[in-house]
Amino acid sequence: MTTSNILRDDYVGSQACASCHAQIYAAWRDSPMHEMTRLPEQARIRAPFDGAEFRFKNDRARLETSASGARIIHVASAAFGAHSYRVTKVIGGRYREDFAGVELASGAPASALNPRAEMILPVSFVFETRSFRLKGYSVMVGERPGLQAGAVWNETCVFCHNTNPYFDSTWGALYGPDAPAYQGEVVDGHLPSSRRASFEITDEAGLAAALRRERAFVGAGGSAPPDGRGDDTRRALLGDSMRALRRDLTQAHLVEIGIGCESCHGGAREHLEREDVVPEFVPRSRFLRVRGPAGQGEPTRAEAINRVCARCHQVLFSRYPFTWEGGERRRGQTLGGSSITSGEARDFLLGGCSRQMACSTCHDPHTEDRKEKLAALASIAGNRVCTTCHATYAATAALARHTHHDPTGAGAACLGCHMPRKNMGLGYALTRYHRIGSPTDAERVEKDRPLECALCHSDRTVGDLVSSMERLWGKHYDRRALARLYGGLDVNCLIATVERGKPHEQAPAMAVLGEQRVPAALLPIARQLTHPIPLVRYYALRAVDAIRGVPCAVDLDRATTEIAAAADRCVPGASVSSATPPASIRATPGVDRDGDD
Repeated sequence: MTTSNILRDDYVGSQACASCHAQIYAAWRDSPMHEMTRLPEQARIRAPFDGAEFRFKNDRARLETSASGARIIHVASAAFGAHSYRVTKVIGGRYREDFAGVELASGAPASALNPRAEMILPVSFVFETRSFRLKGYSVMVGERPGLQAGAVWNETCVFCHNTNPYFDSTWGALYGPDAPAYQGEVVDGHLPSSRRASFEITDEAGLAAALRRERAFVGAGGSAPPDGRGDDTRRALLGDSMRALRRDLTQAHLVEIGIGCESCHGGAREHLEREDVVPEFVPRSRFLRVRGPAGQGEPTRAEAINRVCARCHQVLFSRYPFTWEGGERRRGQTLGGSSITSGEARDFLLGGCSRQMACSTCHDPHTEDRKEKLAALASIAGNRVCTTCHATYAATAALARHTHHDPTGAGAACLGCHMPRKNMGLGYALTRYHRIGSPTDAERVEKDRPLECALCHSDRTVGDLVSSMERLWGKHYDRRALARLYGGLDVNCLIATVERGKPHEQAPAMAVLGEQRVPAALLPIARQLTHPIPLVRYYALRAVDAIRGVPCAVDLDRATTEIAAAADRCVPGASVSSATPPASIRATPGVDRDGDD
């Protein structure tokens, strides 16, 4: 058994895996996962650095390639001035590309640039539309006033987009509540108490020594708190180390750029030295022990894999306060699931299958999932994954009784009901909600909009759907709660969600109405083209274009007043909007400190 796989000395780098695992290594090498962070000198870059311009309100960014081959982004902003940046990192590779860079000081040689001054640049390039978007508008943030470089790269994006010793990510969990902000986070603090795994410290002196070695490696300035025993001493050392790591960690301190083999499999030095010591997904060290949820002992293999995925796929950086199931994104709350891409693993841990089934049951982490494979999983052919455990429903008659749909049709596909398409993807299309549950669960019916059955049955009223659910599945729901959510029971479920829902509820409702080209939804959706959450505007525009059958001449990168005028020309009455953002997500000047997922 592995004795240590989280410390810096445990890591050997992905290249060490290549000779024995050649086929997997080759697939991983070209995957979007591996290319999550790349150096521009060697990277395949899809954004056009050929003089292309992105105009945002009254600002503009121009992307060009210098005579020496460097990628440069020039930003001219009415509010924030003119700046030029040399791109030092390309981030992302499946749905979009983001960029980090250092500002080009007039006349300063490249060697004089401070590597700790790499900033997240304000431009994203979206593959699906081959268009630019303001960096940050892929999550639920308020409107931004202009183009401005954001957070410092080495303080925000490092751990999830690169390979670093997992030990560094555990410090917040070891510190406990109110830990200082830094690059790392363990998902269990964002799970209900009944589902949390935890770390048990078995050797205080060993932990302190490991912290001091890591501090020394990254060249942390200042002196660490003195050695000692007790919670206060440990927390002082951990807190100081987190602040030092946020400040001092740079590219040079990473195990490797991008997501390497050991990001998931853990430090593999023992496996390299002894083939019979197989890498493990459970974190191991001589001073820490992992305890599973609710005193269950160690996590199951599936749980351990899911927690590896949730090291990054947990949507920690979004300041949007609301979740599915009527929850709020606060510690101590009964948390619901994420509404945007990148929270899938945490959502999966909230559901009913995460002790027995791993993310890798459906997804190959070593390569990019093929669209046809995902489509098959979402059809009745994919039911075989579920019936491995739920064998009762493998028989056609049993499936028909369970689903109350044609057992050979789309309505009998497990994923259609238990992992509905209601999350907001990075490419303006819906993705699946990974908290496995039932559309008849009371907390989904009475606290979420829209009713998940409406995602297929877009023509039905709230009352019709609820009555059918009660009759077919023997449930009972609070009609008064539903009337408060939708404004009545005799209204169309999806259109009422567009008009009354929270932003993360409105977007999937608009997407479905657009896909099904529901004419009555055109005006209510068009009124969301000036939604206070810019990401929701993209879903509104796509739906409006689909319902009309021809594109609207609306540029969502213009000022809101201009968008409103263009929307009115396209759909008369569209500028009459009642959308009011919650106070916690209204636009604020400046930048989003934490960046986005």
